[in-house]
Amino acid sequence: MNLIVAVDRNWAIGHQNRLLVKIPGDHRRFRQMTIGKVIVMGRKTLESFPGGQPLEKRTNIVLTGNRDYKAKGVILVHSLDELQEVLQGYATEDIFVVGGGTIYKQLLPQCTIAHVTMINHQYQADTWFPNLAQDPLWELVEEGEEETCFNIEYCFQTYKKS
Repeated sequence: MNLIVAVDRNWAIGHQNRLLVKIPGDHRRFRQMTIGKVIVMGRKTLESFPGGQPLEKRTNIVLTGNRDYKAKGVILVHSLDELQEVLQGYATEDIFVVGGGTIYKQLLPQCTIAHVTMINHQYQADTWFPNLAQDPLWELVEEGEEETCFNIEYCFQTYKKS
């Protein structure tokens, strides 16, 4: 299973249920990597999408403990066991965990590849991702060239679990 995340240099990922910054190149990469794939997210991540709607051309799976929650165009699951049952129908390389913080932490142990957009800035944040650079189970296996969007420097990284 894969995960895809944008982090600042302190591995922060969000503030008040929003991304820290919008970088067109990061959005383009996200779209290219996840089109036609399965994306797994929590309820708040779904609600943070434009119009609170699932992303087109993807299988959207939402993990929420709220059994009364309703959302159109998604597969709703209410436990990790239920999620695993649903995911058995898909190739693991086609599954991407896309957030938020709680979902990343719950599913990180099952992921083997992490696609990280590393933003060279420190933002005000209330949600963080585990620091893979300090985790002995994860190895940085690829790092792209530094890119710039206005005054924001970032690069794409790939980590693999050893």
